[in-house]
Amino acid sequence: MEDVDEFRDDVIPIKPNPVLEICIVFKVYKRRWFILFVLCLLNCSNSILWLTFAPVADHSAQFMGVTLDQINWLSIIYMVVAIPLSFGTTWMLDTLGLRITLVLGSWLNMLGAVLRFVGIMRSLPSAANFPVVMGGQTLCALAQPLVIFTPTKLAALWFPEHQRATANMIASMSNPLGILIASIFSPMIVGTTNNIPLLLFIYAVPAAIICLLATVGIRDSAPPTPPSASAESSNSEPFLEGIKLLLRNKAYMILLLCFGSGIAVFTCFSTLLEQIMCVRGYTNDFAGLCGGLFIVFGIVGAGFLGLYVDKTKKFTEVTKVNMSLSALACIAFSVVSQMRNQGIAVAVACSLFGFFGFSIYPVAMELSVECSYPVGEATSAGLIFISGQIQSVIYILLLQGLTKPMAYSPFSTCSVGGDAALSWRVPVLVMAGLFSVFTCCFVIFFHTKYRRLDAEAQAGGKKTTLTTCDSTSNSDQK
Repeated sequence: MEDVDEFRDDVIPIKPNPVLEICIVFKVYKRRWFILFVLCLLNCSNSILWLTFAPVADHSAQFMGVTLDQINWLSIIYMVVAIPLSFGTTWMLDTLGLRITLVLGSWLNMLGAVLRFVGIMRSLPSAANFPVVMGGQTLCALAQPLVIFTPTKLAALWFPEHQRATANMIASMSNPLGILIASIFSPMIVGTTNNIPLLLFIYAVPAAIICLLATVGIRDSAPPTPPSASAESSNSEPFLEGIKLLLRNKAYMILLLCFGSGIAVFTCFSTLLEQIMCVRGYTNDFAGLCGGLFIVFGIVGAGFLGLYVDKTKKFTEVTKVNMSLSALACIAFSVVSQMRNQGIAVAVACSLFGFFGFSIYPVAMELSVECSYPVGEATSAGLIFISGQIQSVIYILLLQGLTKPMAYSPFSTCSVGGDAALSWRVPVLVMAGLFSVFTCCFVIFFHTKYRRLDAEAQAGGKKTTLTTCDSTSNSDQK
């Protein structure tokens, strides 16, 4: 039993049943932190591989002899693969278990990273470089749903109720951390076109190490003794039955649509930020700085929210307040980004947008589990991610369709060749309007009981994982 934590808070006794004279004892294990650590590394690595080429698109296109549009598809493939594969991933997590899902994800991530490096070797015909790299990128994309759906499941199976939100926050925020790393280090490593192979090699090495850690180090999908009452029944509903329950759950459907819209807005912001700002004379470096502030402040905000929610259990209140404040920050960004020489105001708006908006992702994932229990965690959280991906595609196409060529743009820093710069004034206002409408709907109409917490509070009279008390009398045994 060396793996069991000895801290008083980590061994959670529940009051004995007065009739059966049985004590219910839940335990937590130290190796939960190792599994969380591996998941964070895998999540971070996968997001780095996702955005490897975006910050150095021009060098990548030149090295492989393709167009910028083809380079963009190395990032878009993640979204294309994620939507259909996500349904299978939710089933896999809730049916086959955490270990198989994580190990498979780590192998796909590693094989994809290695294949990308092989694809740019000079020994291959030049015509084969891009197809092989795209094949590797597709393998990495296949790993993304296996990784990004896992934090909620890991938190539910391995962590006690007072640590779940924090564990979910740590695992979820490792994804934007990888995006930040790729945005900073890809340009630093490349410098010139000939360094593209070095970049892919550097990113492949951690993927291989993480695969080894996951394969060898993760031994079980769930601990021998669950950390909470809800963990005992984590897979209580079959996958298809769980889907039916979610579709009949009014509170969950409101969260699915409204928070999915929020995910879509954040995706649009990250994807279109440079294009929105360059037309007003802001440089790519400044746009990159604003994107970095968005992520950094989001991680900081998520840290505070995770600790606060673990102590107070105010999932709904925190989500409503932060969505409202992030809607205001989005409105502020849509206004100041269309003004010239307002760098400080734009940077502040991006920082607040990240602090209030980006940070609520792990809390909202926990809320999705609370309002849909006993449906599996991967199913309830995964469908919200799918909703966000689908709405992201719709929003990006809508906003791009609303742009108009500018007849006169003397301050534009956009690299558009012979094409006219595009005005983003109407699209950013529409983006802010959509986010505000869905936020208002969520604040007004979303109400739910915390079903998982209620089930755990009532677990004192139920037989889950039990340790028989020594106080059982001989007469009772007869």
